[in-house]
Amino acid sequence: MSNVVITGSTKGIGHALARDFRRRGHQVVITGRSQQAVDDAVGSLTAGPGQARVVGRAVEVSDPTQHEELWAFATAELGGVDLWINNAGVAHTTQPIAATTSEAVTAMVRTNLLGTIFGSQTAVRGLTAQGHGKLFNVLGGGSDGRIRPGMGVYGATKRGLDGFTRALAKEVAGTGVIVGQIRPGVLITEGWLREAAAAPEQVRAQAKALSIITDDVDDVAPELVARMLASTKNGDEIAWLTTTRLARRFLTPGYAKKHDILARHNL
Repeated sequence: MSNVVITGSTKGIGHALARDFRRRGHQVVITGRSQQAVDDAVGSLTAGPGQARVVGRAVEVSDPTQHEELWAFATAELGGVDLWINNAGVAHTTQPIAATTSEAVTAMVRTNLLGTIFGSQTAVRGLTAQGHGKLFNVLGGGSDGRIRPGMGVYGATKRGLDGFTRALAKEVAGTGVIVGQIRPGVLITEGWLREAAAAPEQVRAQAKALSIITDDVDDVAPELVARMLASTKNGDEIAWLTTTRLARRFLTPGYAKKHDILARHNL
């Protein structure tokens, strides 16, 4: 049994990861911006499959002190930390760079970059002191360097995290700590649906492609969890939507119609 900390886990892929870890018998600490959201998420996870303990704490990830407090909370509640996942993120993906508001820019930089950097510092210090453990940073669109319309600022934060995570992996080599990254693909989350509602014409124009490349978080989480638990390689890169998987989908006749994930969400 492992003890797992997941930031940004009251909904979306973070919540799905927490649910699958618990289902497999691992204790989990979840976080969110508000204690009410955390309490609600703990309740839904506890009511789901599994018997392992799940606890939560409200955390502002752009505050380094709150990461230190989260580590102390996790070790006090669960007895230690074996796996720390920096998942908290903010995405505004429908506006060109010049039209992206300063508030949106600030939110993405604070949460995506600062939140992950501060969380990584805390985790690496704690894991190194105990001589073992894993840290995985969840990346996203743009982390591979590809330019996507409307995702200039968001993609820049995620591209930065790719370089940061690679550098961190080199720094911890030989310490017994594993640092890796997760590329979960294009997932239908509350945030994705919010962005889709703001750009309905864009969604309609890309409907066929979206039906091929997008997935529900519950379909993706089990494989990501299994691969994180099994990982023994420092610098590991765990990707869901690999080139092979993507090619297979595009080459499978009728895949978009059969998959039709947009219809499931009334899009």
